[in-house]
Amino acid sequence: MKSFSSFIRNILIHLILIIVLFLLSDYYLKRFHMSWGTALVRGSVLVLLLFLVSLLVRYILILLLAFFQHTRFVNQNSSSDYTPYVSIIVPTYNEDKVIRQSLNSLLKLNYPAYEIIVVDDGSTDETFQKAKAYVGNYGKATVKLISTPNQGKARALNTGIKYAQGEIIVCMDGDSRLEPQSLKKGVQHFRNPKVGAVAGNVKVVNRNKLITRLQALEYIEGVNLPRRAQGILRLVNIVPGPIGFFRRKALEDVGYYSWDTFAEDCDLTLKLLAAGWRVEYEPLAISWTEAPEKWTDLLKQRYRWTRGILQSLAKHKDALFSPDKFSYFFILWWMVYEVLIWPGMNVFGNLFFIFIAFFFGLSPLLLFWWLLLTLLDIIGAFFSINSEREAAFLLPYSIFYRLFFILVIDVCKVLASIEEFLGVKMTWGKLVRMGRI
Repeated sequence: MKSFSSFIRNILIHLILIIVLFLLSDYYLKRFHMSWGTALVRGSVLVLLLFLVSLLVRYILILLLAFFQHTRFVNQNSSSDYTPYVSIIVPTYNEDKVIRQSLNSLLKLNYPAYEIIVVDDGSTDETFQKAKAYVGNYGKATVKLISTPNQGKARALNTGIKYAQGEIIVCMDGDSRLEPQSLKKGVQHFRNPKVGAVAGNVKVVNRNKLITRLQALEYIEGVNLPRRAQGILRLVNIVPGPIGFFRRKALEDVGYYSWDTFAEDCDLTLKLLAAGWRVEYEPLAISWTEAPEKWTDLLKQRYRWTRGILQSLAKHKDALFSPDKFSYFFILWWMVYEVLIWPGMNVFGNLFFIFIAFFFGLSPLLLFWWLLLTLLDIIGAFFSINSEREAAFLLPYSIFYRLFFILVIDVCKVLASIEEFLGVKMTWGKLVRMGRI
């Protein structure tokens, strides 16, 4: 009864505040001889202009930091004599189309001593049987196989970590393929005892369709460019599932992976940052992953990512209003901007300018909005493709990247955010792989 009366009281307080705000707004509008429609249009334009300014500041900041990271990376000592024993954890669930390619790539790694622990998470296909054929000693590498009832990726990773013997733990997806130099390049960061984790460079392998080429560009510009900028600050906010390096002590310090979100990699990274560990980025630790080839699969993936990131942020929400640990505070608000403010404003901006162009004939504003965002994307794509020595044929796709692709993704993010705040139930879901790696 007490909780119900408290609920009613809170509703009444909010209603009173809304009414007071409405009356004050109406008073000032009449005083300045403005209608509500005019005020809303002017207010919307002002908000969107402020958003564009924030985007410019963001792009300039990211490009500068990414340039510094690239310069440091090019000029740093390339010595690779630091080779601690490494354990690679490969959680798998129904990956029979790709498990062989994945394990073959791991056996070709240029590294003196490591173990590969495959954790079959209750697969119902031929994953376990195909992985079992690889169990054994290969000189520099040892392959082990653990079978568990289906318990989810986070628990599967934790199971593998507990069996691991390495000082450095590498976690990857069962549908990914690593480049030979990846291990040696990634572990060099752990010379610094303050480094708790290192994010690798994830690239799209299947660039055979428009949708996958746009994703390839997205990973290079939209993901790796900001990750470079975060890397120079040692504040990478998500160590990606396809390739992540961790210090065992750091994992023990934060209690390993948690399974109460749909983005266990984001949640773990935030726990490491909260505990004071540095998280860096290694562009030459490359993992090739298969991107969704159907729009429905892509939107399902981004829906899950968005809700998972929001769930992870919710676990750390108290730090959003506590700037004591400024770097941690900064990166959390960076994430809020990326996952909530940016998508929401992008969707709102397009709808608003389409509306006023239709009713008021202000089409130049719509053209200005799209041209500016496209120009920013072209600049970002040019720098990213050049610094990663990527395929130049991806650059023209940056023209369509913002006009269509990112808008569709942002609509998905907005809808996912609404459902997360409403508490709509969701399931994990698994993408259908084509075996491209």
